[in-house]
Amino acid sequence: MINRRDFNKILLGTTALSFAACTGMPDLSLPANRKRVVIVGGGFGGATAAKYLKKFSPETEVFLIEQNKEYHTCPFSNTVIAGMNKIDYIKHDYKTLQSKYKVIVMHEKVKKVDGATNNVILEDGTAIPYTKAIVAPGIDFKYEKGYVEGSEEYAPHAYKAGAQTLLLTEQLQNMKDGGTFVMVSPKDPFRCPPGPYERVSLVAHYLKTNKPNSKIIILDQKNKFSKQALFQEGWEKLYPNMIEWRNVEFGGKVISVDAKNKIVKTEEEDVEADVLNYIPDQKAGKLAFDSGLTNGDWCPVNTKTFESKLVKNVYVIGDAAVASPMPKSGFSANSHAKIAALQISRILANKPVVNPPKLANTCYSLVSPNYGISIAAIYEAQEDKIVDLKDTVGAGGLSPAHADEGIRIQEAQYAVGWYKNQMSDIFR
Repeated sequence: MINRRDFNKILLGTTALSFAACTGMPDLSLPANRKRVVIVGGGFGGATAAKYLKKFSPETEVFLIEQNKEYHTCPFSNTVIAGMNKIDYIKHDYKTLQSKYKVIVMHEKVKKVDGATNNVILEDGTAIPYTKAIVAPGIDFKYEKGYVEGSEEYAPHAYKAGAQTLLLTEQLQNMKDGGTFVMVSPKDPFRCPPGPYERVSLVAHYLKTNKPNSKIIILDQKNKFSKQALFQEGWEKLYPNMIEWRNVEFGGKVISVDAKNKIVKTEEEDVEADVLNYIPDQKAGKLAFDSGLTNGDWCPVNTKTFESKLVKNVYVIGDAAVASPMPKSGFSANSHAKIAALQISRILANKPVVNPPKLANTCYSLVSPNYGISIAAIYEAQEDKIVDLKDTVGAGGLSPAHADEGIRIQEAQYAVGWYKNQMSDIFR
């Protein structure tokens, strides 16, 4: 006689098969003789994990669930805002992951990852069972100080590339010569620490070329920022008297914002903008909270595997993961993904994990189209922490200060090369 548990298994499998047949979706039932990894999120982390899981473990069934059919990268989105590239330059799709690597790609919205039942639950209630799951939820924003959902229409953050990128680009193009571009830069930690300052640099390049009487004010919610000395050296050289940086202690602290009228109230004055780029403080993406993966704003992980410390068999990579001192960058997410994919492939094959794994990050920034700076680092995942190997010869470092023009040009070229190589590594 069939028991209730077996009946439910049969019913679930039959329902999944029927659903797949009617909708053209893949078979969602978990094969008894096959391992399955379901990845949620198709950015730098998720797409990399999908590709490398199939490279490391071709026999493993890999699902990649991403709501959008196209992905716009935050890296190099600042070049779009500055008019150096069109939006298609940062647009990518998942066709090669499907055709070449046999990743099963689904463009669906995920409600949550249910660690209790080992199922990814779609918005419509469909359950996709997994052996292991990888979650790359990215970031969400803290709406506060008057900056609420909908404020993006007036004061775009453009920290998720795509429509916001185009909106900020349009606003900048429509700004009068002699206008004021105001950026509010968030507290740490946030996605891509040099990103706001590269944006300011390239906006300054655009204004210098097209609207030279304009100015830029940065209202920073911290007292220092990544590659600060290198950025400020470039600003003084290329854009003298155009960029004013106010840190949180000296005029930058934001009390409230009126996004519609583009007025930012600080402790000292009301700052009026012609274009307001408000980048809110950040936290892990909503999916991480809904899936019980967060402690505070971010997701604690086992640093050697990126498995969640809170939910077994679920791995968190990219911006949402607690992986300090690694920055929340695209390169970091790519590095997390490769380690997670490698370790999962070994676990599924009953092999010991690599110990200790090494990780890397490089952040290139363009101060102008022909002026680049960078920071690079190598890391080692030790027991419950990630260590910057900065004292190891050849393990990274900063661009030299006061370098000659040739070095800055070369680094700008390296930045373009890095982006092209990363996109090839992830999507080709």
